[in-house]
Amino acid sequence: MANRVGSLSACLVMLLAAHSVDTHLFSIDYDNNTFVMDGKPFQYVAGSFHYFRALPESWASILLLMRAAGLNAITTYVEWSLHNPKDGVYHWTGMADVERFVELAGRSGLYVILRPGPYICAERDMGGLPAWLLNKYPDILLRTNDIRYLREVRSWYAQLMSRMQRFLIGQGGPIIMVQVENEYGSFYACDHKYLNWLRDETERYVMGNAVLFTNNGPGLEGCGAIEHVLSTLDFGPGTEDEITGFWDTLRKTQPKGPLVNAEYYPGWLTHWQEPHMARTDTKLVVDSLDFMLRNRVNVNIYMFYGGTNYGFTAGANKQGAGEYAADITSYDYDAPLDESGDPTPKYYAIRDTILKYFPDPKLPIAPPASKMALRVTPQPMGSLLDPVVLQHLSVRTVTNHLPMTFEALNQISGLVLYEALIPDDIRTDPRKLTVEGVHDRAYVFVGDRFVGVLSRENQIATLPLPLDGGQTLRIMVESQGRINFGTANDFKGIVGNVYVNTRELFNWTMYSLPLEDSQGIAREMRKHRKHLRRHAGGWQAVAPMSVYGAQFDIGGVPLLDTYLDMTGWGKGIVFINGFNIGRYWPTVGPQVTLYVSKHLLSLQGNNLLIIEYQKECEPIPEVNFSQSPKFN
Repeated sequence: MANRVGSLSACLVMLLAAHSVDTHLFSIDYDNNTFVMDGKPFQYVAGSFHYFRALPESWASILLLMRAAGLNAITTYVEWSLHNPKDGVYHWTGMADVERFVELAGRSGLYVILRPGPYICAERDMGGLPAWLLNKYPDILLRTNDIRYLREVRSWYAQLMSRMQRFLIGQGGPIIMVQVENEYGSFYACDHKYLNWLRDETERYVMGNAVLFTNNGPGLEGCGAIEHVLSTLDFGPGTEDEITGFWDTLRKTQPKGPLVNAEYYPGWLTHWQEPHMARTDTKLVVDSLDFMLRNRVNVNIYMFYGGTNYGFTAGANKQGAGEYAADITSYDYDAPLDESGDPTPKYYAIRDTILKYFPDPKLPIAPPASKMALRVTPQPMGSLLDPVVLQHLSVRTVTNHLPMTFEALNQISGLVLYEALIPDDIRTDPRKLTVEGVHDRAYVFVGDRFVGVLSRENQIATLPLPLDGGQTLRIMVESQGRINFGTANDFKGIVGNVYVNTRELFNWTMYSLPLEDSQGIAREMRKHRKHLRRHAGGWQAVAPMSVYGAQFDIGGVPLLDTYLDMTGWGKGIVFINGFNIGRYWPTVGPQVTLYVSKHLLSLQGNNLLIIEYQKECEPIPEVNFSQSPKFN
């Protein structure tokens, strides 16, 4: 493989030499195990920063702090589902303005390593693949040579890569490397026809103007390596012998070329219901980093800035023997820059290590920014289960013999309400409800009575049903995020049969509640607020699936970042000024607060909307905006 790749690199240099003097020549010298920039050996130390995990107003300041740490490159994934949320619909502005992000990185003195996937993992819903693929092709074989998948990837790359071409290093831009697929050695399919096709499809746009690479865990190159593409590894801190062993294994399939740790982990991800936020000792991180940089390894620190899984974008993983575990809203990752973009002690320790081997950019480092605190008292606005509210909020109401998945209803996230009649002749008390395959969490009602929760995470598929609760079974199912690593097709909703005792239930009505339009939700709630009653202590608390709202002013102080403390609440989502800041679940943690950027706030007239899925809030808890995050 090395000789073929070396020939390709020689062609690359000749191609780049034909460009104007404003371009750079970037290639691989396989014989000397190094990258080459303009004829000189080149080593990079990069950091991962995903543009879709920060508000665009924060991009420039975060990039400058990364450059100030001594980094000479940044790495970012491109999230297909963000830019192409519906079939034929594309977004390229605001948080989806990847062109502006790449431009800002270049202006900050940083090269860019682009990871377009199309599968990215990144602890994102469905690994960044758009869920509408499962609606359009329910039996599609994702990440394989399935012609339907290839056709959709080709259409997506025509949109994305045509925008990226002007930013390639051979065209005078900052992009030095472009990834082909992602950690494919960990995927069951091992489809080399697909990998070769994707390499060629990527090269149609790169045309020798950047280096192609792929990335796998140590020892997984058998299914993950791609012919004529540089193989890189990902791993966290370890002993010098362990790290050397990883490279020795790689050299069995790639005897020559620069060594690259494309994801060096200074921290780790965290799931709901885990006891603590993931943390990694700083000394371990800098010792391994020092060893690699000293030995001319090219390193990308994943993550350097983690940020936030806003809205419904957080994914999930399979833990242990196939158990489902949803990722938390925060993607802090114990990174050198925290979720608000402030430098941490780990930042300074990593910077000191980098500056031993790379020039000091001599840029000012802003200290951690002040945060603000305030208190808001929300009021109940109504219930999603109110028949009149439900009629207006459901974007799609469908009847079918069997329950249908979110994907069959062409719904990405949020909630789906399933309703069916319990047969009159089932007279045992209590009756036993069994749902075969709830993805991921179901809130069960008989009539208007809340009777309990079914959970994929906790492997709870049965509940007792009271005989006197009525004859209408109502199951509100929440998507907690599609699996982002391993499983490709993770359908949501009720994905199996439903039984009361041994009797299967048929003839279902399904209400789609994607919860995308907070203004529409608030408007409908205000219309039907008359259903709530006052009592001596204030407004009557409403049952699970309830909506709370408040308006608040900041006052005369300057706008600052803050953290919304959801202590006392159960599980749900929060909108601030129409923006979904993410899922909360303080009853299990470890995340208790939600990060709120100052760029979401105004001095006056802010709107808070809380959708509480499971708790009957009596009395209604206050909501505190605090000056520091709360985990564990």
